[in-house]
Amino acid sequence: MAGLDLSFRLDRGTFRLEIDRTLPAEGLTAIFGPSGAGKSSLLRAVAGFERTGGRIAFQDEIWEDGRRFLAPHLRRVGYVFQEPRLFAHLDVAGNLAYAARRAGMEGESAGMVRRFGLGPLLGRRTGQLSGGEAQRVALVRALLGRPRLLLMDEPLSALDAARRAEILPLIEELRDEGRLPILFVSHAIAEVARLAERVLGLAGGRVTGFGTVAEIFSDREAGAAFGDEEAVSLIEARHEAVEADGLSRLTFAGGTILVPALPVAAGRRVRLLIRARDVMIATGRPEGLSALNILSARVRSLTDLGTAACDVRLDCGGALLLARITRRSARALGLAPGVACHAILKSVALAHD
Repeated sequence: MAGLDLSFRLDRGTFRLEIDRTLPAEGLTAIFGPSGAGKSSLLRAVAGFERTGGRIAFQDEIWEDGRRFLAPHLRRVGYVFQEPRLFAHLDVAGNLAYAARRAGMEGESAGMVRRFGLGPLLGRRTGQLSGGEAQRVALVRALLGRPRLLLMDEPLSALDAARRAEILPLIEELRDEGRLPILFVSHAIAEVARLAERVLGLAGGRVTGFGTVAEIFSDREAGAAFGDEEAVSLIEARHEAVEADGLSRLTFAGGTILVPALPVAAGRRVRLLIRARDVMIATGRPEGLSALNILSARVRSLTDLGTAACDVRLDCGGALLLARITRRSARALGLAPGVACHAILKSVALAHD
């Protein structure tokens, strides 16, 4: 399947966004970076809200190439903004009916209302909705347009934790169905870790990296996309069971990890975030520690950060784990590519919210 081809330069005052990249036309790709990186400008160009003078093509259909420019409504792109942008003069039913009529989806509207739990909201004016309710309506309205591509521009950033918890499972459901490619803009590591399959890192209008979420999070070559955030490792694990002492046992290619009991059914896959500074390294298996998670590993590489610190990439049964230690510690331990060691995890977080 052809992808989303992006090759353009967009100048806005003193800011320039430059990209020459093909993104897969499947799954969920996060556009990740600090404020002012160019994330929203990229989505606006894809939607056709900005003329770039360059090339944008989706699944071999040219949307823009310098001579040709396909209008936004002809691209069949769904757009969910940070603010829902619903019609204030209509109630929820009216907002959905408008989108359904434009796309000839009247017959699908009732099913979408049931699926996303909007039945009790249909008679409400948009000003009477909570932030989470309004964003759910905005998402359904976008889907009723029968989009070929869904763009989501920081749809969770204005919501509190409870409202985010309403929307995240809906986005996961759309991602897992696999029928609709999604570009999801965010500057929150937790959101990207939970949702993304691939990440395009942006900083200062330039691409800093592109790859799987695990690759980008652990790659300091793409570090500018993190702003002040610290590099992390992302590990996919299986929730096996909750032990008698209240700890959840998780397994992955590199072994077993224990964490406080998770509200997740046995057999479910989960994503774990481990910050580089929460990983210690020992060349022999340590004894007499309170740490529960000690993993056998082998050094892949060391990266000097130009300060007193360095990043050590560890191979744990094929899974990548990043540790940030001092250069003095690395020298004292004799760390080098291929050296066997143990990784001690001081803290593990569930990539949930």
